[in-house]
Amino acid sequence: MESSLLSIESLVSQLKNEIFCNLHSHSDAFVSPSAYDTAWLAMIPHQNNHNIPMFSSCLNWIIQNQKEGGFWGETNEEGISTIDALPSTLACLIALKMWDPSHPNIRSGLRFIELKAEILLKINYQNLPRWFVLTFPAMVELAEAHALPLVFPHGLVTAIAHIFVRRQHILETEELVGDEERRCFPPLLSYLETFPATYHLDSQETVKRYLSSDGSLFQSPAATAQAFMSTQNMDCLKYLQSLLHKFPNGVPAKYPVDGDLIKLSLVDHVQGLGLSPHFNQDIELLLGQVYRSQQNIKSDPNSSFPLKLFKDAMAFRLLRMHGHDVNPESFCWFVHQPETMEYMELNSQHFITAMYSVYRATDVAYPGEHQLDEARKFATKLLQNSKTRHRDFNLLISKGLQNLIKYEVDVPWTARLDRLYHRKWIEENKSSPLWIGKASFYRLSCLENTKLMQLAVENFEFMQSIYMRELEELKEWSKKRRLSEMGFGREKTVYTYFAIASCSHFPHDSVMRLLLSKATIIVTVADDFYDMEGSLPDLEILTDAVQRWEGEGLEGHSKSIFEAVDELVKEMVETCQPQQRSMGVPKLQQLWRECFMSWMVERRWSVAGYTPAMDEYLETGMLSIAVHTIALPATANFFNPNANPLQYQNITKLVMAVARLSNDVQSYQKEVVDGKMNMVMLHWQQNPEGGIEDSVAHVKEMLELKKKELLQLVFSDRFEQEMSKSCKQTHLYCMKVFEMFFNSANLFDSETALMQDINKSIYLPITHRKPFNPNVVPSLQNNDKSKVSDPKLVPSLKNNDKFKVSTRVHTLSNSKPPLHTTSYIKLAPSQKLLHLPIRCNMRLTGFGLPI
Repeated sequence: MESSLLSIESLVSQLKNEIFCNLHSHSDAFVSPSAYDTAWLAMIPHQNNHNIPMFSSCLNWIIQNQKEGGFWGETNEEGISTIDALPSTLACLIALKMWDPSHPNIRSGLRFIELKAEILLKINYQNLPRWFVLTFPAMVELAEAHALPLVFPHGLVTAIAHIFVRRQHILETEELVGDEERRCFPPLLSYLETFPATYHLDSQETVKRYLSSDGSLFQSPAATAQAFMSTQNMDCLKYLQSLLHKFPNGVPAKYPVDGDLIKLSLVDHVQGLGLSPHFNQDIELLLGQVYRSQQNIKSDPNSSFPLKLFKDAMAFRLLRMHGHDVNPESFCWFVHQPETMEYMELNSQHFITAMYSVYRATDVAYPGEHQLDEARKFATKLLQNSKTRHRDFNLLISKGLQNLIKYEVDVPWTARLDRLYHRKWIEENKSSPLWIGKASFYRLSCLENTKLMQLAVENFEFMQSIYMRELEELKEWSKKRRLSEMGFGREKTVYTYFAIASCSHFPHDSVMRLLLSKATIIVTVADDFYDMEGSLPDLEILTDAVQRWEGEGLEGHSKSIFEAVDELVKEMVETCQPQQRSMGVPKLQQLWRECFMSWMVERRWSVAGYTPAMDEYLETGMLSIAVHTIALPATANFFNPNANPLQYQNITKLVMAVARLSNDVQSYQKEVVDGKMNMVMLHWQQNPEGGIEDSVAHVKEMLELKKKELLQLVFSDRFEQEMSKSCKQTHLYCMKVFEMFFNSANLFDSETALMQDINKSIYLPITHRKPFNPNVVPSLQNNDKSKVSDPKLVPSLKNNDKFKVSTRVHTLSNSKPPLHTTSYIKLAPSQKLLHLPIRCNMRLTGFGLPI
């Protein structure tokens, strides 16, 4: 265990130096290179000698960064090449062919295209992204112009023809720049390098008109490289030179980078991994920098609408949760614009990650922020509908992100235990690639850091080793005090410890975890004793003994319960500072006196058949739920000599009310059978004209309002200023525990409902992903009926319009000259008749027959 702790401390120190220290001032360093854009810079010839590249370091990067499977570009979570690899690999091959035609990397790259192009297009064909439709045909044409012997399986001819048609449609119908406010993706002009020679464009005038002040064309290195080669604009050259100065090897897909977005993404990732306790000061510093920059924020004309929404929602959530004063209108202004919401629905495939960010931001809504309620409804609707509306939803976002979205929508944040969420985040390996480049991914190296993931796993499993030991110690205590062998009620030793240990608020406080768990066990046993086992005279005696704090004369269960409480009070006082101990005992005793008296009052009501008023019931019920008895001793404020436990602050009253109402919403049916009163039943009795469903809805509405009020007190520094952030977090976590137990059902009373979660939190090690070998990706065979050319995958075209595709086709025998043939496919009525020659050298993967 000592070696594990040393390893964790070492990793924390390394990450502080490697990531956080640099991120404060050099966020550029954490943007991963783009093979596609680097290749375009490598294509630029030197001004004084056109036989050598201007930026040789880019060419060297290409040579040194070809992946094992022969490709360049992105991989998915399993290490499999994505569709991004096709244009990226072609661009890199073109750059190599220009300057070193015999380089061995060319052969392996061409082999990758031959073997993998069909399966990559098959997987993605129904949902080819716009960037791919623009870049892939351009790279095919450019490769042919440089005499690269591309080999595509014959099944791809029809699919590639469709891609060319789609590109032509985009070029003919889209404006060069378009509406900035509703732009879902980079403007067409940012793909200047993909425009065919037939596209009529005054390069000099257009580049001059749209060039940014930094000399870039929409912050795109590839487009700016093409702009320079076309116009020799010196501002473009200065931009490219400054880019290489910052990124001497591989350049990113977009520059300048959004430093605030990088900082926010890192903080979000570190918190998701459960590592924030190790980097609290670093996180506060980063968010402070973001908050200050947000005050002088200017709209980025190169930022897409979905990206801006994604970032603004993330900034709101993280800043609010760290005490900063932020306005919901910073991101959910769209709820006031029906036409914008309609636009987002029509283009929902571009807003999935943005809506995920919006949904998470609405977790921290305060009372009266109705725009956040509307934003949450809208985000939920789009997230739920996207999976059914888009048949290729699995291609739009990663599997890991899909799982996280489902988890977050199914399990409300207020009912989510930290440990389980951190495990989910780690196992889904969420690196959150940002969709802000021209291709599908814009990765941040700080999110891909292997040490960060190693630290998350080691930290999680290190805490598991501690939890297992503590739980065994707690079981022994419960058995010794005879609490687990009462013979009645609920034996919840494991449940209670699981709830306390799954809180990241006490990561290394073993004593506090055990004390709070003991308090919860005693509350559960004593509550059941008052509800179902003790006779009224016995309960009167026990209550009186607690009020006097004198256990002499008690017998049986009453004696065991009192002695357990008395011992716990003494243990808790021992954790105080010496000067606080004299006041600690009476304060703790008073908490338990209130608790036992409230149980006695409720038992008297039950025996007498008395129906209290709702306010009277809630006043007693807030005490009998006993959450304050558990929470307050865990706060530093409680043992302050000047604090009076009877004068509870608003935040404590709210957590007591939330716990009671959460319990009542899920337990009213059981408590009616047991003869106990409940807020739902009280409301129904006083409003008999409505059904029980109306009363449940009424109590839920009360509950939601009180949760929002509690969140406002927890996160806003304008409230409860005399209470430390640590104390506020304790109250928040107590609320989350009760919400977890009573969110969807009464899980606390179930014998098995939480066992899987308990195992994941305490016993089961993290599931590690196996490394993926790209060389084992299966290629499609000629007899595979699911090839891209399958009519079920390629939409049938109507009206007998024919689209002529001129191709040069090689047979398997390279000794024969190319066979010239013509293929015809039908055009849909909405498409214009086009003649687009695909000038590729294609070799059939079959019987050597022409198409």
